[in-house]
Amino acid sequence: LPMAFKDVNARRHIGLQELSSLALAGRTLLGPMKSWKFILDESTNQSTLICSAVRLIESLDLTSAAGQLLNETIQAQNREFKTGMSTLLFLVGAWSNAILECLQQNVPVSAIVSVMSEGLNSCCERVQCLQISIHDVNKELCSSSVRPDTFKSETCQTRHDSLLTPPIFMYFQKDISTPEEAIPINSCSHQDDDCGFNKCLVSPLTGLGSVASLVKPASDKSASVISGSGVIASSCYKQKLTHSRYFSTLGKEHFSSQQGNFQGYLSGPAADPCRCYGLGHLAMALSHGNQPSMKLLQSVVEYQQERAECGDSPQFNVAEIVTCCLFGLPESYSCVSPGFVTLVSLEQATVIKHFEDKPLRILLMDGDLTEQYRHLGFDRPHNVRTILEHPRLQEGRAGDLWLSSMLGILISLEVNLVLVKGNACKNLMERCIANHILVIGSVSWNVLRAFGEVTSTQPVTYLTQLNASCVGNGAQVELWKACDGRAMDLGELVPVRIKVQGIPLLTAMLTTTVASKMQLIEDQFWTLVYRLHHALKDEKVFLGGGAVELLCLSHIQMLAEQSLQPANKKTVKGFHSPWLAASVTECKSIVLQALASGWKRYLSVVMCNTAKATSELEASTSVDHHLKKAADSGSPSTYILKEFRRGGLLRGDSGPVADHREGSKVYDNVAAKTEAWRRALDLVLLVLQTDAEIVTGPRRNQLLNSHGSSEFMFL
Repeated sequence: LPMAFKDVNARRHIGLQELSSLALAGRTLLGPMKSWKFILDESTNQSTLICSAVRLIESLDLTSAAGQLLNETIQAQNREFKTGMSTLLFLVGAWSNAILECLQQNVPVSAIVSVMSEGLNSCCERVQCLQISIHDVNKELCSSSVRPDTFKSETCQTRHDSLLTPPIFMYFQKDISTPEEAIPINSCSHQDDDCGFNKCLVSPLTGLGSVASLVKPASDKSASVISGSGVIASSCYKQKLTHSRYFSTLGKEHFSSQQGNFQGYLSGPAADPCRCYGLGHLAMALSHGNQPSMKLLQSVVEYQQERAECGDSPQFNVAEIVTCCLFGLPESYSCVSPGFVTLVSLEQATVIKHFEDKPLRILLMDGDLTEQYRHLGFDRPHNVRTILEHPRLQEGRAGDLWLSSMLGILISLEVNLVLVKGNACKNLMERCIANHILVIGSVSWNVLRAFGEVTSTQPVTYLTQLNASCVGNGAQVELWKACDGRAMDLGELVPVRIKVQGIPLLTAMLTTTVASKMQLIEDQFWTLVYRLHHALKDEKVFLGGGAVELLCLSHIQMLAEQSLQPANKKTVKGFHSPWLAASVTECKSIVLQALASGWKRYLSVVMCNTAKATSELEASTSVDHHLKKAADSGSPSTYILKEFRRGGLLRGDSGPVADHREGSKVYDNVAAKTEAWRRALDLVLLVLQTDAEIVTGPRRNQLLNSHGSSEFMFL
């Protein structure tokens, strides 16, 4: 090879090394069984539990250019898909290491860029055979009699208020209970009667009854009855949750109390395995073991399907879903509630007592409710100058005048409820509370749009634009209540529910008693929501459990072997020397093997994280074994598809890599996965070329690339 190439590789590529180092921190976040991390904020001494690459990167001090590029790449993936960030982060590190090894072998930068890019494109085309349409997936999942509840146990079904409780399965230990120990089914009550939704909040982990005794008065010193038993009929056994894979550091007894009564809406028709065109099953297949989020999502799916009145195609609208995080309540209180649930202060909660379920006049504001707010694009007049003789005094008088004016507008139009997209002036909110007007800020645009559609209300930017036609009617506000009928008092904040007849909004109530876990629970829920959303948008999914990566690995290794065959060496034209042609072919094989090493490390690490292998060496040996069997079969894709259906793909001593249970299937998003691959490789190649320009200078690197471009564009 020319000495100029060796000159490039003689110096270190700092950017690639930084990417490799940063990606190493997210190694344990890969796969369905992640090892969570605690992020400590030194300024506040508060810790946060994370399990996603996005939260990890946000918590790191990324001062280098490579770190900032990595952050931007992961944020772009998160904004578009909300999934695939951990895969992206890991492949960035794996391919950075692989390219550094290529540079050590004096492979030109132009060869690395061209061969890796074409190799990835070839892989994306090859794995299309592992794509399955949503229709076929739903048909397969329904016909295979696989319930969304894949855990096995004996359960009992009861009927209450025309809602049939579906059987939900977890690992339980039977313990015979007397009728006196059982909480009666009819103790469950709820104030809502919209479309029969949430007449009774049913536990999605036990599927049985209420948790009326979970909330106790402060004066009640009796022993807590929070347990895994849930609510049972007198003829049933008392069920105790013996173990769970989630947050196991808190211990077995913690989960007996926390997870046993996990609440959420699952109405009677959910017992039908083919209900909702299999969307409940599809949510399970995309959950990758996240049972709590899956149960909440299945509740959302069923409610939206009921509203769609079983149309010709599945209906799932992400814009109709919001979350409300309640810290201080057990995770058993997590549920799905119709309408919009949000947190308000104690002072605001006192206003609700004066409404008494009366229909309210509602106002929607698209912007901030402050005196200084101006809409985007507002231009102040240039020919006006204001001279204040006493600025502080004048500002105070002007502020009071504005407050009085805005409050007068609201009172004159008899507005009871104001939803503001942005921030709301605290002084104005205090005056509104005194006049029994509830103002809620930081409301998302999707919520405003939903209320606007059902109340025929047009959002306004300024209160001065308000007239009678801009105010809607029929809204109701009430304190959000748990299944036992009691309102929740979480100290400084109180959850309230705002509803209107016919509004499609659903609020996922996410609860936990561990403050550092709240962000994690919300991230996991939204990840699953968007997995289902993108699966329906793509109208197809990939086979999961490492099937796609295994086929990529097999395909790239086949291309690398073909490039070394004598017949392919003769096809390299444009070289005066046979030795140079052989060198080019050898470089191509080295780069392809480097590309394949990324997916091989991916599979090995996932197997280690899921305890299917004790070391990467053992996992790598298992992967090689499957590669050999796939090659010997004559059709790697057919072999992988057969192993996937059998549930034995990348199986270790204790089971398959994707935690397959009998009859269960795991799927991945198509666009999110392939885009994560492309973004990872594009970032690594960008940093590689930037490093090369820093080492050799842009002009010299341009000469090197022009010299290599005619020699290494051969895929």
